[in-house]
Order: sequence, then C-alpha cells, then structure tokens
Amino acid sequence: MVHLYAYCGFPRSIIGLQVFMEVLDGRKANGVNDNIGNDVSPIDQTGNKYKRGKKILEELTKTPQPEILTGYSAFAPTIDTFLKGHLFADIFERDVLTYAERELVTISVIAAIGDAEPMLRSHLAICLNVGLAPEQVQQFITVIKSTVGKKEAKSAQKVLEEVLKSGKTQ
Repeated sequence: MVHLYAYCGFPRSIIGLQVFMEVLDGRKANGVNDNIGNDVSPIDQTGNKYKRGKKILEELTKTPQPEILTGYSAFAPTIDTFLKGHLFADIFERDVLTYAERELVTISVIAAIGDAEPMLRSHLAICLNVGLAPEQVQQFITVIKSTVGKKEAKSAQKVLEEVLKSGKTQ
C-alpha cells in the first residue's frame, strides 16, 4: 500500500488503506485471524540517497542514468530528486516486496488510472528486466482484465505487444 501512493497519489492510497482496514475488520469479525506480514528490514542509510536511488533505477531499467538531466527532469529538477531519492531509494529499497512484485503493482495502478501509456511502456519493460517472463506479464494482464476492466487490459495488452515487438526491455 505504501508503494502505491507514488503512482496513484496520497488520496487514493489513503482510501485504499481505509478499505483494506475495513476488509480486515470484517474478516476478524467473522473469526478469521490474518497473519501480519513482515516489517521492512532496516535500510542502509549510508551514502547519498539520490545516488542510491539512481543506482536502483539503473538496475531496474538496465540503462545508465545520464549525468546531465533532460526533458521533464531538466525542466523541474526537484522531481528528479524526489523520483530518485524518494521513490527509488526510500521506497524501492524496502524489502517487503521484490522488484518484480513492485512492478506488477505499478503496472496494475498505471493501467487502472489510464492514459499513461509511456509510463506503462517503461514499467512493462522493467517487468521483463527484473525477471518476469513475457508469459507471466501476459497472465497478469489477464488478471487486470478480470479485476480492473477490459478497456484497461486492452490498453496494457497493446503496450505489452509494442514492448515485446521492439525487443527492447528498458
């Protein structure tokens, strides 16, 4: 749930947490005792957080990150700082989810939000970079179809086909 806010925003994430709490309360009222998951391991805070995040982004994309900012990062350097220092260091360094699990969560959120094909393209490629097979990603799009919607799954399917056809991961 913490991972989600970076992609869908705090309001949706907080609502999601509240719904999740209601589900757990309902399960508890029905006699179901759920096990609490593992807490995050301590993060090694040594070194520059921006550089740690940049290294994780390079690992995920299998692409060296440029020293000179371009595009939106050059236009608004603060977003690049937040992206690398917070998202990829503070959040991705947490070990409660693997990179593959994080990417599945991410593509489901981006697909659900819609109209974000460039981000979807990047994250579908990252799915392949972190070890998911094309067939697994395809199966996950089937899950998106049954849980999010046909329109969203169709869009994700089209982007996945483009990623696979290009032969490029990130």
